[in-house]
Amino acid sequence: MTANPVLVDVTRGTMVESRHRGAIAVLDAKGRVAEQGGDIDQPIYPRSAIKPLQSILLVETGAADRFGLTDEHLTLASSSHNGEPMHTERVTDWLEQLDLSVDDLECGKQMPLHAPTAEAMIRSGEKPTAVHNNCSGKHSGFLSVCVHMGWPTKGYTRPDHPVQQALLKLFEELGDAKLEGGPRGTDGCGIPVFGYTLRQMALALARLADPSGLEPARAEACLRMQAAIPKNPLLIAGTGRWDSAVLAAVGKDLVVKGGAEGMHAAALRSKGLGIALKIDDGAGRASQIALGNALKQHGALTEAQLQTLSSQLMQPLKNWAGTHVGDVRPAF
Repeated sequence: MTANPVLVDVTRGTMVESRHRGAIAVLDAKGRVAEQGGDIDQPIYPRSAIKPLQSILLVETGAADRFGLTDEHLTLASSSHNGEPMHTERVTDWLEQLDLSVDDLECGKQMPLHAPTAEAMIRSGEKPTAVHNNCSGKHSGFLSVCVHMGWPTKGYTRPDHPVQQALLKLFEELGDAKLEGGPRGTDGCGIPVFGYTLRQMALALARLADPSGLEPARAEACLRMQAAIPKNPLLIAGTGRWDSAVLAAVGKDLVVKGGAEGMHAAALRSKGLGIALKIDDGAGRASQIALGNALKQHGALTEAQLQTLSSQLMQPLKNWAGTHVGDVRPAF
């Protein structure tokens, strides 16, 4: 096998100390490759980087309209949130709209990713619930579809549940993929995951960015999703998170979403492009820098935005005394 290229270097002093290899695909909505690095036809698990695409189902089925879901709800459905009060309070209210409760979430309990929130809970003796799980917004979206379609809410994370089957069909159509018989697994929040190539994922993201070739209901759902997420940068991740910082700086032309094990993805609305990348060793620090460089290379960032995001595009490394000792930097 030919090794994937080095996408990110980690320097310390005058030497490159570590290197992160990976693959990247940039496609337009017709499947034309604008950039390719490494093996983009090897199946990977998209993990949470796929969430903005999963949320299309929430709009397309009519569930979002039935329950009066706002852009905030659509963003939370696409999020891997910090578990801050701004996230958990909204998710709790959303479940109440569905006449459901935290007990209906099948994502599992998780301490908030936001350290100050977690520390405050520990001090007060508050225990985490499934609402604090970083995927509780996505699961609330699945439950909304289930209630709207008359499907069972119990067991909605099973591979044979109608909502998971509908999602599988959605991704086959968006990515021109045949997923039957491919790799299967279970995500950290309990839902099924499937093998999807970077080529297929980038194509699906490009169609989110440019849905002009899709049938009307799906195209409208894509337009709503691509408009909703940039309006709510703190809801897609949270305080201090890379995705939120980039969305806050760039504004309406971009959807960006990271995932576990070195996955990152973006839909460039103004360019009609989808970007999907995977770091071989699963390092999130590398996927962020690699995606930031891809956004830069494909003209998604203005000079002013490049200045604002300088520490996100090349992350400085500091020791415990606060001294700048190296950088996580793009290598392509």
